Amino acid sequence: MKLQQLRYLCETDAQNLNLSKAAKNLHTSQPAISKQIQLLEEELGVDILVRNGKRIVQVTPPGKMIIKIANRMLRDAENLTKIAQEFTNEASGTLIIATTHTQARYVLPPVIKQFTLRYPKVKLILRQGSPTQISTLVTSGEADIAIATEAIEQFHELVMLPCYQWNRCVVVPPKHPLLKLEKLTLEAISRYPIITYDFAFTGRSKINQAFEKIGLTPNVVLTAIDSDVIKTYVELELGIGILAKMAFDAKRDKHLKSIDASHLFEPSTTRIGISRNSFLREYVFDFITMFAPHLNHSSIKETLEKNQE
Repeated sequence: MKLQQLRYLCETDAQNLNLSKAAKNLHTSQPAISKQIQLLEEELGVDILVRNGKRIVQVTPPGKMIIKIANRMLRDAENLTKIAQEFTNEASGTLIIATTHTQARYVLPPVIKQFTLRYPKVKLILRQGSPTQISTLVTSGEADIAIATEAIEQFHELVMLPCYQWNRCVVVPPKHPLLKLEKLTLEAISRYPIITYDFAFTGRSKINQAFEKIGLTPNVVLTAIDSDVIKTYVELELGIGILAKMAFDAKRDKHLKSIDASHLFEPSTTRIGISRNSFLREYVFDFITMFAPHLNHSSIKETLEKNQE
C-alpha cells in the first residue's frame, strides 16, 4: 500500500468519480490512476469502486469506509511534514485561508498586513467562495482554515472558534425616504425592493427570520455574493441594500447613506473552522490570534485537543 494509491483514490472520490478531473488535478493520466486503484483493491482483497466497463459508477460500502480512513491517513502524513517543517524552518511556509468576499475585502486586510510584516517568508493564499464551499476546502485539505459566518457549524469535521459578532445596516441613495424616519422598521423596509446577499452567504438566514417572525415577506429583487455588487446596484436605485455594517465605509461609499439596522436583526457570529486532528504550525496560531485577539495559543490548542477524534 502506497500513499500515492490513497491519494489517487481520495482525489477520484473528491471529483465525483471523474477520472479525467482527478488525473488533471494530480498531473497524471487516467490509466495511471485506474491502475493504482486496482492494485490497491487487489492488495486489500475487496472492491472499492463499482465499474461499468471503463466507467466508474459508484463506491462500494466497504469502499466508503476505506476512503474515509485513506483521507485520514493522508492528513496524518501531511501533519508529519508540517511537524518537520515547524522545527526546521519555523518562519516560512504557506497559509491557505478560505473565506467569503466580505471577510476578505473588509475584515482581513489589516490582519494580513500585520501577519505579513511578522512572517514575510510565509506565502498567503486567499480562496473565496460560499461558506459551504470554503468549509469543504478545509475538510478536503485544500485550505488550512475557513473564516465564515454561515455553514461552518454544519461540518462535523471542523472545530469552530468563535471570533466576533456583527450586525447589519441598510444602504440607500442620499435622498431616500427611509433617511427621514426617526427609527427604521422592518415594515418600512418591506415597502421597497431589496438587494442583499445570496441565501448561502453572510447571515442571510437572519434577515429572512426577522421578516418571517412578524409575518412579512421581503421583496428581494436581486441577490449577490459580493457586498460591493450590492452597493453598486443600490447606487443605480434598483432597490435598497441590506448588508453587513463592516462592508460600509462612509469615506469610500460617498454616493450612499447607511442606516443602522442592528435593532432589527439578530447578530451573527463569524467563526474560524479548523479540520479536526490537523497540526497547526506556529504562524497559523499567530494568525488566528491576530484575527481574534480574545483567543490565545493555549485556548486554541485546548479546543483542538478536546475535539480530536
